[in-house]
Amino acid sequence: MRFCALICAVLSLGAFGLGAEKPRPAPAPVTVPAVIDHNRVVIDAEIPLPDGSSHPVHAWVDNGNPDLHLSRRLATLLTLNVSCGDKECSAPPPREIVIGSLTIPFSAVNEAHIPLKPVAAASVLAAGMNVDINIPSTVLRQYDVLIDFPGHKFTIGPPGAIHFLGSSSKVLINAHNGLIQVPTRIENKKHTLALDVGSCISFLSDDVFSALAAAHPDWPHMTGAVGSANMWGMEEETKWKLMRIDRVEYGPLFLTNVAFVALPEAARQFMEQRAGMPSGGLLGSNVLLNYRVGLDYAHSTVYFDIGRLFNFPDFDVVGLTLRPEDDGQFTILGVADLNGQPSVPSGSAGVQPGDRLVAIENVPVRGATMGQVWSMLGGTPGQERKLTIEHEGRRFVVTAKVQHFLGETEDNDDKKGKSRGN
Repeated sequence: MRFCALICAVLSLGAFGLGAEKPRPAPAPVTVPAVIDHNRVVIDAEIPLPDGSSHPVHAWVDNGNPDLHLSRRLATLLTLNVSCGDKECSAPPPREIVIGSLTIPFSAVNEAHIPLKPVAAASVLAAGMNVDINIPSTVLRQYDVLIDFPGHKFTIGPPGAIHFLGSSSKVLINAHNGLIQVPTRIENKKHTLALDVGSCISFLSDDVFSALAAAHPDWPHMTGAVGSANMWGMEEETKWKLMRIDRVEYGPLFLTNVAFVALPEAARQFMEQRAGMPSGGLLGSNVLLNYRVGLDYAHSTVYFDIGRLFNFPDFDVVGLTLRPEDDGQFTILGVADLNGQPSVPSGSAGVQPGDRLVAIENVPVRGATMGQVWSMLGGTPGQERKLTIEHEGRRFVVTAKVQHFLGETEDNDDKKGKSRGN
């Protein structure tokens, strides 16, 4: 009997062990399609709603920004408690976002920022972008991330889940918010530049920019934001200084003819304060479109895997500076000069600041994104674009040519980089 009892006890323990729940494997990484719009990475995701359903959203991969932003419409759907000040509104963050089959909590975020906009523009997170929410660095830093620009794909997974390829570099990462700074060398001088795939253009501190411009007057340069430099349509964009820098060593990469905008000192100080370390500007996605960019936050390492060789003509465009409005329209802020002359017919017989761009080649632009509009305004230098303009309620048509901004002169190729855009 004693032997039988012992056997029964062992069998009972074995049965208990067999029924015990096994440890769950770590979630696998997920890959979803990405839209590269105005050099920005936009993906489809879902947000769980209070009633148990899920709402589809367009999410902006914004690793250069630690703050969470969402539209007022999405905040209303989530029944968030929104409070507003003079400049913006805020609310508790959503609980989570679902990308593919991976649920990503917003537990690292303290609050969500919401634009202070009229009810008619409640669905707009950022004018000129078709997005409901961004995915900030404070959330991304808890994962492995891979942005495949050539393949238009986005992959995210737990630390260690992604097998990164390409050249790698140790980087400086703010442990609090995930902002990344990459060791950089320009003209044999050391700098640190942020890595910001959420920015459609690159920036360099004004003092470094000015010193390089003075030392290399032959490098292509211009005044006025066009193409990928026309980010948001701020008034100061008409006066932004742009230049192509001959060579930049960025981590493991040796980049040539990199287009930078001069970063005002106040903006640089703001960047440094958020990064918590010195920063001379940022490298945006305008120079990363040929790469698969891997962010290994856990090991403070970034990877750059070349996916294709292509020279993007990001400044072969019609020379307008635009502002996307909350109602979907586009206001013309200015016309860029070319060889000392306006690059688009302007003045009383042409385009004037404050006019509205209504259509390009008879295709209405209202409701389009900045990326879509600039795709229509781009092309081969010399091509003509028929622009429908509205001035004080009156519409007329202007024919403008695609110009080769920030490029070499056609009559003197030996002088590399001589400006055509100044």
